[in-house]
Amino acid sequence: MGLIKLSLGVWLTFGLMVSQALADETVQVQVKQPFIELHSGPAGGFPVIHVAAKNQWITVLKRRTNWFKVETNKGVQGWVKQDALHMTQSSAGQPVKLSDGSFESFAQRNVEFGALGGSFEGVPSMTVFADWVATENLVAGVSVTQALGDLSENQFFLVRVQHTTFPEWRVSPYVTLGAGKIRTKPRANLVQGGGETRTSDLLAAGVGLRYYMAQNFMLKLEYQHLQALTDRDVNEDLEQWKLGFAVFF
Repeated sequence: MGLIKLSLGVWLTFGLMVSQALADETVQVQVKQPFIELHSGPAGGFPVIHVAAKNQWITVLKRRTNWFKVETNKGVQGWVKQDALHMTQSSAGQPVKLSDGSFESFAQRNVEFGALGGSFEGVPSMTVFADWVATENLVAGVSVTQALGDLSENQFFLVRVQHTTFPEWRVSPYVTLGAGKIRTKPRANLVQGGGETRTSDLLAAGVGLRYYMAQNFMLKLEYQHLQALTDRDVNEDLEQWKLGFAVFF
């Protein structure tokens, strides 16, 4: 039940973040070229229905691929290609650069949020993470994982560093290193004296593959080898596979 609640909470948060991101695209810009043509639909094959003259203000309402729906200060709505909006300016007099969900905007991202489902030691697991993009190659962040088995419940968090060798590739491999804590709570006392909850230090190393999909979304596949530093004579080796989606801003 805890895993289900966590999953629902993650995807609800995703929905709110995406909605906010789309809302942030609603801005006003001023035409600084002789004119901008407004089409009746989001493609060059649709007819021109209006022309916004130089110095006229238009409001960007929403986007579809590299076309943006706009409204003039006279209430006329139409579709404008991204290149035309890049030759406008904001109320502060700065050139406007609107994110169009392209791979170029992916390379300029600052933060990532994601959720990945998978298998931890053969039982279902769910991981959520938040990352800060330090450079095009390096990403730092935190992740929290919950895995529910018939015999025990595992929860662990990691502080991670991720390195991507080829950030310019749409499909790109990466490696990760991390450290954190793991908490194991038995669900059945099968062994006498083994029913206590244990908390151990945790080390992790992994490899992954990320795929930029479209807009603000990417797909991630990752394998992690983890080592729990127990207070017993032998440390515990663990494995996790996970696959899921992430959004970036």
